[in-house]
Amino acid sequence: MDKVLYFDCFAGISGDMIVGALLDLGAREEFLYQQLRELNLPGYSLRIEKNHKLGVWGIDFGVLLEESGSHHEHHHSHRGLSDIISIIGDSALSENVKSRCQDIFKHLAEAEARIHGITPNEVHFHEVGAIDSIVDVTASLICMEDLNINKVYSSPLHMGEGFVNCSHGLLPVPAPAVLEILKGIPVYTTGLRSELVTPTGAALISNLAEYFGPFPEMIVEAVGYGLGDKDLEIPNLLRVIQARQNHSLQRIWMLECNIDDMNTQLYSYLFPLLMARGALDVYLTPLIMKKNRPGNCLTILCEEGIIDELEEILWQETTTLGVRRLQVQRRILERKLISVPTLWGPVTVKIAYHNGLLLKFAPEYEDLSRIAGEVGMPLQDLQAKVQQTAAKWLEEQGLLKSVHGKI
Repeated sequence: MDKVLYFDCFAGISGDMIVGALLDLGAREEFLYQQLRELNLPGYSLRIEKNHKLGVWGIDFGVLLEESGSHHEHHHSHRGLSDIISIIGDSALSENVKSRCQDIFKHLAEAEARIHGITPNEVHFHEVGAIDSIVDVTASLICMEDLNINKVYSSPLHMGEGFVNCSHGLLPVPAPAVLEILKGIPVYTTGLRSELVTPTGAALISNLAEYFGPFPEMIVEAVGYGLGDKDLEIPNLLRVIQARQNHSLQRIWMLECNIDDMNTQLYSYLFPLLMARGALDVYLTPLIMKKNRPGNCLTILCEEGIIDELEEILWQETTTLGVRRLQVQRRILERKLISVPTLWGPVTVKIAYHNGLLLKFAPEYEDLSRIAGEVGMPLQDLQAKVQQTAAKWLEEQGLLKSVHGKI
């Protein structure tokens, strides 16, 4: 089962809050210190303290600049994008952490550049580019790596209202850079007059999360809280929930469109293209449309994060004028691919489990097709022989304890 984090952003999100919540969840403090030293970035220390907001306890994380010993939020050195990319790239951090950190700062620079009418390389990072933001972003990804997370989901983001002081003067909340970063992501406000989502927090969660919405169906394992700086009328906390996702029941999306005026040869190009872009399944259902015309219902199953991309393909590659979106549930067996030795060489076999028991198995068509062509044997005869060989091999391995079958 996948190890999932769900970010519950009922009081917004910032870099400090993310690191605090991940430490409270179980990321190792000593590992964080060790990894941050790989940045070779002097001039700061960390505050990691247990504290509470309105009676809910969590971790208060902060970056203290050594020259004053206080947590700076608005007085930062001005660094360009290339400076930050070099600091991260020259470090001894893992390649995964370095790559994701650099992507996040590029995202920040692009947002600032669009607002101010300049190029990303001309951006001077004021709030988002000083030591504390570099540490916040890097520390968040270090903690994620330490927790060995497979997927990240998030609630819609609580934005707040009002105005905030920054290097450019008094700006509305949400700050322009935050809105640029969060294009396409669901947000809301309850009238709370405070900046709740910072540029660093927005950039981190928009790059980490593959789903924004209500808490999905999973099995909760642990909860961590990261404290925000301000005292608000609600608990100023980021709640991060660690859970296991049950593969047998998934929420996915179904895209559908009815087509009656397209050359059917185009489907042989469209199907592989959609699958290559991440569709879980693509299929056609024949139907009789209005005016008694024969047509097809094109159906695509996919994860939420690629809906827009797949719809764009439909606009460009089909004649449809509209697409239906439906959220559906599917129940699937846990499955994996194994290599089984046979008289014709190794063959990939897909096996499926339910409650820990192997229920079904079948050799992969691609391997069978290749071998049948090489040895000159009818495909259905080869399939039957490999199925028998696989059953015997699985039984010898102690894996076959249930019904033989095909998937």
